[in-house]
Amino acid sequence: MGASTISISSHCCSSSSPYPNLSSLSSHQNPNNFLFPATSPKLTTASLQFNSTAFPSIASMQDGSLAATVAGLQNEAPLKKLKDGLTSVKENTQLSNFDVNDGRSTTSITVVGASGDLAKKKIFPALFALYYEDCLPEHFTIFGYARSKMTDAELRNMVSKTLTCRIDKSENCGEKMEQFLQRCFYHSGQYDSQENFAELDKILKEHEAGRVSNRLFYLSIPPNIFVDAVKCASLSASASAGWTRVIVEKPFGRDSESSAALTKSLKQYLDEDQIFRIDHYLGKELVENLSVLRFSNLIFEPLWSRQYIRNVQLIFSEDFGTEGRGGYFDHYGIMRDIMQNHLLQILALFAMETPVSLDAEDIRNEKVKVLRSMRPIRVDDVIIGQYKSHTKGGVSYPGYTDDKTVPKNSLTPTFAAAALFIDNARWDGVPFLMKAGKALHDKRAEIRVQFRHVPGNLYNRNFGTDLDLATNELVIRVQPDEAIYLKINNKVPGLGMRLDRSNLNLLYKARYSKEIPDAYERLLLDAVEGERRLFIRSDELDAAWALFTPVLKDLEEKKKIPEYYPYGSRGPVGAHYLAARYNVKWGDLGVDE
Repeated sequence: MGASTISISSHCCSSSSPYPNLSSLSSHQNPNNFLFPATSPKLTTASLQFNSTAFPSIASMQDGSLAATVAGLQNEAPLKKLKDGLTSVKENTQLSNFDVNDGRSTTSITVVGASGDLAKKKIFPALFALYYEDCLPEHFTIFGYARSKMTDAELRNMVSKTLTCRIDKSENCGEKMEQFLQRCFYHSGQYDSQENFAELDKILKEHEAGRVSNRLFYLSIPPNIFVDAVKCASLSASASAGWTRVIVEKPFGRDSESSAALTKSLKQYLDEDQIFRIDHYLGKELVENLSVLRFSNLIFEPLWSRQYIRNVQLIFSEDFGTEGRGGYFDHYGIMRDIMQNHLLQILALFAMETPVSLDAEDIRNEKVKVLRSMRPIRVDDVIIGQYKSHTKGGVSYPGYTDDKTVPKNSLTPTFAAAALFIDNARWDGVPFLMKAGKALHDKRAEIRVQFRHVPGNLYNRNFGTDLDLATNELVIRVQPDEAIYLKINNKVPGLGMRLDRSNLNLLYKARYSKEIPDAYERLLLDAVEGERRLFIRSDELDAAWALFTPVLKDLEEKKKIPEYYPYGSRGPVGAHYLAARYNVKWGDLGVDE
């Protein structure tokens, strides 16, 4: 028999919204999503009243009562009732699409910082991919906003150079690309100018053409101007009837104090439900699959504890250095740039207890519990390193401080390894080892779960003194070549008794012909739909910084000198001593890797 597939949702792009084909329905689970500038700076709830006479396109319930009014959407109950009462999703009006003209809404996506690398390389291509897959609302407009002087045609030309027809149905990609570009517009303005944002608001209204407007702002700008841009957008360019949301790119501060100050400033103009703190690693396919792997497979769920797991490793490595972009990196370093957000978020998803439901708040509640249960990180449990110049194969590779954008006496780590512990009943005593670095021997991001040795293993003599050869290991490779594989012991065919470690392997590119979406595609779609599960809540952020801030300050105040390692090597030797202290070997250094 052929492999079978269980289809959970008919929504495009495997959206995480629990309401198939209602692209913005989940935004109404919280009344604060209907926001506009009030007399105070903070965006407040707009109460919109509708009736069945003025809005004949609003569906009626099967019992004859009105399906919904916007003012009555205070919880999920009306949503579920409405969903059940609709005879056809396509024949009825979406909740957020009410309008006095034609019963539709429009979504305006403004990329603030549209001329930057992130916008060109990630955001616009992700938006095009969503458009190609019919995942964006029927009525939408994309605006670029930046200080650079540019026309609509120049923006479209810039964007067109980064769009690709990577999608399976690429035969009409050129036509779709042209249609997409015709929906892209540009407005030049300062990030701290309410007047310029008011001009943007006027242009947005022209394109919205009287429809109920939903507005999403993506802040692809340096963190020091986040608050100015949010203030101007909220006071001068927020939606007057629909929802207004803001996506904020990391870094979210550089310690507990600066993070708390940033959050406090943002909340002067936005409610928590409007702030979408994006960590693109949470949109990776294999990270998304973590909860599926654990909570829907009986063979894994009972093993997910200290009784069977010896250690967990979270590994991130890049095979290139800063390469002329050291100015930003030198201010933050590898621990802030990778470990405090990407790896710690993955750790929380991996280690959390079973949530009550797949609702965003239930999942984020469990992640916060994990972070608050973690033991403060000791300086003794951290190894830092910095890559130095190295010549290999006749090619010279520069050291970190050879980068002209980096101070010559910089002690900023480009590599860090740390041992973390979760002091709760499930994970007590299990070391969670993290390491992240630049200019290493390969590029990878993975989770490695090493299980305990088999008690009284009958085949110990076949493995000699190295019992780690007999240890089962589950590897979840996030990138590149996404895969999940389990290392097991197996007899080599033949008359003798020779054992071998083999992989039960799920290689995604071999199993699935469909191309894996970019993380930004998933996260942008979730933001449009109001799905917050993969975005970071403020208390999550506080707990994460509380864990890392003390050790970061200690390292910087003592001016700890990093251990230098050659460009293209496996990193500092100290990382191996750190692992050995807890009777652990880094799994990515094995002979089968």
